[in-house]
Amino acid sequence: MDTSSPMFLALDLTGTFAFALNGALTAIRVARLDIVGVITLGMFTALGGGMVRDIILDALPPATFDDWRYLAVAAVGSLVAFVGGHSLDRLAGPILVLDAAGLSLFAVSGALKGLDLGVGLTQAVILGAITAVGGGTLRDVLIREVPAVLSSGIYAIPALVGAAVVVGADRAGWAEMPAAIVGALICFAIRMVGVRFRLDAPAPPARGRGA
Repeated sequence: MDTSSPMFLALDLTGTFAFALNGALTAIRVARLDIVGVITLGMFTALGGGMVRDIILDALPPATFDDWRYLAVAAVGSLVAFVGGHSLDRLAGPILVLDAAGLSLFAVSGALKGLDLGVGLTQAVILGAITAVGGGTLRDVLIREVPAVLSSGIYAIPALVGAAVVVGADRAGWAEMPAAIVGALICFAIRMVGVRFRLDAPAPPARGRGA
């Protein structure tokens, strides 16, 4: 996919908006920050993964600083959450859904940008995962939480699977729209199934007594 295409821009900006809402709602519900903290956390969550991706790809300056729409969308998403996020007891569900949506969209857009800039197939999958989890990791570090990618049952795995689906579909010659939609939906579904049933990624075997 051409990363200058409207399709790629729509994916990236939609993911940015979803993660901005997620980060800002987390700031309200978990950290109980003021408006400056809410907007700051929302923007870091929305833009962090994309900036890490672009730095790795040497696509400088990062899209965040090369296109005003990224900053604008992140700021608007954060403000929307600040204005409408006063019902704290109802925010747990929306935070999880928005996190899964942002994870899915960024996994897809990160993998596609890697392919467009000529990296290998495995590297494109890894870039998709980095783009997807980077913003959430920054969010959790800033509020002194263990990053979800390290503590949440299934978080990085859906991103890797979604990115792999996109890369495989691109390799098979699929059109860009179906490939992106299928990859994002699979990532979203895996993440939400993990949340719904409290599934955990494989852990090391428990040590026996006296070990």
